[in-house]
Amino acid sequence: MDANLVLLAIVIVTALCFDFTNGFHDTANAMATSIATGALRPRIAVALSAVLNFAGAFLSLKVAATIATGIVDTGAITLTVVFAGLIGGLAWNLLTWYFGIPSSSSHALIGGVVGATLIAAGTSAVKGAEIVSKVLIPAVLAPSAALLVAAVGTYLVYVITRDVPEGTRGRGFRYGQIGSASLVSLAHGTNDAQKTMGVITLAMIAAGVIGEDARTPFWVILASATAIALGTYLGGWRVIRTLGKGLTDIETPQGFAAESSSAAVIFASSHFGFPLSTTHVCTGSVIGSGVGKHLAEVRWGVAAKMAVAWLVTLPAAALVGALAWAGANVIGGALGVGVVFGVALVLSAALYLASRREPVHAGNVNDEWTGRLAPAVREHAA
Repeated sequence: MDANLVLLAIVIVTALCFDFTNGFHDTANAMATSIATGALRPRIAVALSAVLNFAGAFLSLKVAATIATGIVDTGAITLTVVFAGLIGGLAWNLLTWYFGIPSSSSHALIGGVVGATLIAAGTSAVKGAEIVSKVLIPAVLAPSAALLVAAVGTYLVYVITRDVPEGTRGRGFRYGQIGSASLVSLAHGTNDAQKTMGVITLAMIAAGVIGEDARTPFWVILASATAIALGTYLGGWRVIRTLGKGLTDIETPQGFAAESSSAAVIFASSHFGFPLSTTHVCTGSVIGSGVGKHLAEVRWGVAAKMAVAWLVTLPAAALVGALAWAGANVIGGALGVGVVFGVALVLSAALYLASRREPVHAGNVNDEWTGRLAPAVREHAA
């Protein structure tokens, strides 16, 4: 078999592995608040999110096009560079999942690709202006907008329903949360699954399998949608625990407002082709739901730690991507990529085994948050 095709196959498998981790890392974005308030049972929540992530992957291809051609110069990219970039994103995803940090899979992927490109082809191959306009600026504006929309929405929700009995209001918004959480999952599929599509398309362009102007093949869309859906179904319980209760104690009206604002911002970014961090948006919305509720406590210390992780994501993933390229390049060819891939698998397995010492799953995630379970969750999450 042609060595180039072997290398392409390894890159595609690595991309789908990244997509899988993106799914379980970002499940919290859509479902953490619904699980925290008891609007959805944990297993039902992740199953619903998986189905809608799969469906959302087919709605648009603008983000995939941005990743494929808008971040780096495709003429200077090789399969080894794409592979190394994926390793950078994959490593950061797994590390932040282990520590339960809601970080950006999108920025991890982009950072990994940029780091590998810098060491392989120099600064001229990186589209700095595009990264600033389509990645960095949205990274600041989107969570800020989500925070503002969620804060206003939460305030209005409590004002409008202040004369409604608390029990009736809670039940009504619990049903509303099912719809709003579903929208976030659908929006997540339109944005995050496409990043993997874009990387696989970039790899196929680098391998000469398709031309620069070619559309993303259907099988790539299907494979990416399936991988992120499977990852989502497993549920990133560590990150769900942090986002669901770590920032603020959420009631059903707050959860509805947070999820609705997240969905609106993510859908808007997908429409304009911005590879947005859904994690940043959903975190901003959760904080906004705390700000908008009178006397609600926002744990700003936890938010500050998340912000530090966000700032570190791009350079950290870039560093790993650069190291992965250097390691593969020293050995050379498909063998070098295969060796680095094997090392990555071993390290990933070691991290997974370490996580089993303190497992977090659907049955105990709520107990580990605060010990104050929502009644619906206490009943069904065992």
